[in-house]
Amino acid sequence: MKTTTSSSAPTTAPKRPSAARARLIDTATRLFYEEGIHAVGVDRITDEAAVTRATLYNQFGGKENLVLAYLRNEDEMLRAMFADAGEAVTDPAQLVDAVIDGIAADIRLRHTRGCPFINAAAEYPDADGAVRLLIDEHREWFRSTLQAVAEQAGLESPVDVAASLVLLRDAALVGGYIDGDERVTPAFERTARSVVAAHRPL
Repeated sequence: MKTTTSSSAPTTAPKRPSAARARLIDTATRLFYEEGIHAVGVDRITDEAAVTRATLYNQFGGKENLVLAYLRNEDEMLRAMFADAGEAVTDPAQLVDAVIDGIAADIRLRHTRGCPFINAAAEYPDADGAVRLLIDEHREWFRSTLQAVAEQAGLESPVDVAASLVLLRDAALVGGYIDGDERVTPAFERTARSVVAAHRPL
């Protein structure tokens, strides 16, 4: 049976964050990533975001929820990058190369001080805490997404391919910060492509 929708039915648009909330997240993202989470206090964040402490607590309830919002923002941006790559590249084999290119660009241009999730994990040792659980969720999504890309490209042992690419990305993000992307990024690309080549069916 076909159903119809009244043209007068109200539509619900996604709710945009308030300007103050957006400024808090943007400021926290920059400061937490550049200087470390525990090193940056609430007063510093509110001063640079040009909001009051009351606004921060009204929006997030406390610093830890702001940390979670920062990490969710990082997660959403990476998911969006994968979604954009998937729409732009139709050949599954080319998508693997696009993912490697995207990771290399991220190391070189955006995450120049290491992985924000690894950095946050080092500051939050409680494996059962909210921050670490969010990090675990992100990493599981990233690993499973790489596995799906490998499967679609017809690579053998896609679980192993995904595990290798996660490991290489982790090492490259840390190494890029310490040793410089000029040395690390080409090594990442070379090694990642050799992993993919080794798993292509004969």
